[in-house]
Amino acid sequence: MAKQPSDPRRLYQFDAEWRAEAPRLCGVDEAGRGPLCGPVAVAAVILDPDTLLEGLDDSKKLNEARREALYQRITETAIAWQVVLVPPRQIDELNILQATLLGMRLAVEGLATTPDCVLVDGDKTPRLPQRCVAVTKGDAQSACIAAASVLAKVTRDRHMVELDKQYPQYALAQHKGYPTKLHYELLEQHGLQPFYRKSFLKKRGLA
Repeated sequence: MAKQPSDPRRLYQFDAEWRAEAPRLCGVDEAGRGPLCGPVAVAAVILDPDTLLEGLDDSKKLNEARREALYQRITETAIAWQVVLVPPRQIDELNILQATLLGMRLAVEGLATTPDCVLVDGDKTPRLPQRCVAVTKGDAQSACIAAASVLAKVTRDRHMVELDKQYPQYALAQHKGYPTKLHYELLEQHGLQPFYRKSFLKKRGLA
């Protein structure tokens, strides 16, 4: 069953309530925690509250064309935005949760404008000097988190498409690194490359 789209005005209203106390409100989200390879992408966004992004939603509810169009609009109109890619090596060293939290911190610290408050999708927050609030299913509630989800998803997907050009034998553009049946079959056939997360593959005896 297709996921029901969110009303972008409701997302902006959610942010407006927070912005009353924190004018420079930042949303943070990630893409790629579950794949067997490639980086985890983390985005931080401070939206312009006077610019309504029509069709803005949780990136998982959007098709590729819509995500790409929104990526363009977000990067053109946001007060500040930043995307960080945490590579597989750090994911293996830290574990995926800590690598994601590191990416969140680096993304917020990399913003050209310092936020007053940070809303993070999920139930964990990075250590930051600003107030940082976890919002369960935040990408379907908050406009700035939804925008971050789009930037993270598009950036990671683009990265995987580029990897696919270098390593077409893994069909990365098709599955984006997620643990599909096809992906496991290709891994067993061709073996690991440096962009794989070895910590994700030990249980399968592939690392």
